[in-house]
Amino acid sequence: MYNEELIREQLARNYAFFGEEGMKKVRGGAVVVVGCGGVGSWAAVMLARSGVSKIRLVDFDYVTLSSLNRHATASPEDVGTPKVRCIERTLKSVAKWIEVDARVEIWRKEEGGVLLEGADWVIDAIDNIQTKVDLLKYCTDNSIKVFASMGAGAKCDPTRVQISDISYTIYDPLARSVRRRLRLLGVSSGIPVVYSTEVPSEVKLLPLDEEEFKKGPVKELGAFDDFRVRILPVLGPLPSIFGLHIATYILCELAGKPIVNPLPIKARRKLYERLWKDLLHREEKLVGHTLNRIPLDEDDIALIFEDIYRGRSVIPPHEVPTKPALVRWDLTQPLTLKNCVVMEEKDTVKHIEAWYAWLEKTIDEDALFSPAGIWGSEVEEVVTKRAKEIESVQEWRA
Repeated sequence: MYNEELIREQLARNYAFFGEEGMKKVRGGAVVVVGCGGVGSWAAVMLARSGVSKIRLVDFDYVTLSSLNRHATASPEDVGTPKVRCIERTLKSVAKWIEVDARVEIWRKEEGGVLLEGADWVIDAIDNIQTKVDLLKYCTDNSIKVFASMGAGAKCDPTRVQISDISYTIYDPLARSVRRRLRLLGVSSGIPVVYSTEVPSEVKLLPLDEEEFKKGPVKELGAFDDFRVRILPVLGPLPSIFGLHIATYILCELAGKPIVNPLPIKARRKLYERLWKDLLHREEKLVGHTLNRIPLDEDDIALIFEDIYRGRSVIPPHEVPTKPALVRWDLTQPLTLKNCVVMEEKDTVKHIEAWYAWLEKTIDEDALFSPAGIWGSEVEEVVTKRAKEIESVQEWRA
């Protein structure tokens, strides 16, 4: 039996934060971590360091050299060792009193209840989309609290990492795929997730060897066609940040000090809704009749506003608009991701009025409307550059 005084001393800062009653709940908590790679390993380590006394680790995979850039506990000597064994060793070293149940297994819905038995919380850190969806659906159907990790690969901006309900996720390809599949199964909300709003554009998927295709259907193994999760570029710190977000959220939940939905999520979602509705009304005026929808959804609006135009007007000096608005750049062409720009609302009025003036004066049917004629060649160059950026992110969309 480990000395209780030493345990309390080791957890003294947590006791100071959560209090006696809160830490009693934390220490009595049981968490199952399904997927023990970069995200799951960091979550498990911090849960153990913070006082959670029962942790079950579930993963069939083994440590490789390429996983050392992001795994919380593995070293070169562990290559070829089950990931759960590496984590188990570290957890028992850090917190000798905890119970660690390491399972070198893959979670399957057919016998899913066995591996989740007794869990207060389940952490979904699975790469495979179908298994992830099965786990989230199973937990929802059986009233098991579950927290899911979305895509940490190909990201580098820690300021874009968010916690929200899965229904609020914005422009995360993995989250979008999971969300759509869950909705078909009758689950639309109620699952907290960690995800990033960053849209990768500079990194590229690594080429897939012919041998990988021979191992099975590639599409079943990731968020995108024709690649396996392990060849997605991953910057080591990002999975750890995801894992620490998860551990923090669950610790606060266990202690009875839950984290409410972050305000930035609520505020930005409302902004995207307003921008979308304004764009819809603007399009209705241009076409002269009511529209039920437009080719862009709120995720597209978020992409254009946040990632392509960085929340700034396309018009020099490219300031942050006091009342931002989106409008078609070339009004003779259909509304698309490439043909949509951010402006101050008053500038969209000028833009459209110039279009109507051009229509009234134009006699030659072959004459072309030129937005550059209104705003200058510098703005035209910016729009062209942004259009190329959109092309580079198309492959990341689910």
